[in-house]
Amino acid sequence: MPTRPGSGEGSEPGTTMDRDLLAALAGHQASQDFDLAHRTCRVVNASLGVMQEQKAGRRRIRAVALAATVLVVLLVGPLAWWAVDSLIAEGRLSDITCQAALWVCILCPALVACALLAGWVRNRG
Repeated sequence: MPTRPGSGEGSEPGTTMDRDLLAALAGHQASQDFDLAHRTCRVVNASLGVMQEQKAGRRRIRAVALAATVLVVLLVGPLAWWAVDSLIAEGRLSDITCQAALWVCILCPALVACALLAGWVRNRG
């Protein structure tokens, strides 16, 4: 009597594939499936961790930029007020403190803007 290709007997080329298929259907490869699922879970969790770190970094950079802007406004604001007040009161900028105050009022926001722009460009590239 001839052997059938799916019976598992003989040395036909389809028998090993049939054995693997029967083993998978019977649940003998559950450990391989578990290992694959475990590896996939680890990869997904690692990717999630990287994404959360990037998000936290962006939040930290935004908070530092906001703090620097508030600090400059709080420090430069009264100085600008004084410079404008002395300019209006005297009508000229001959006093060295008034000139220094105007330079600080112009340069500090420009320096903070340059630093923020440089950090933004560096993080984008």
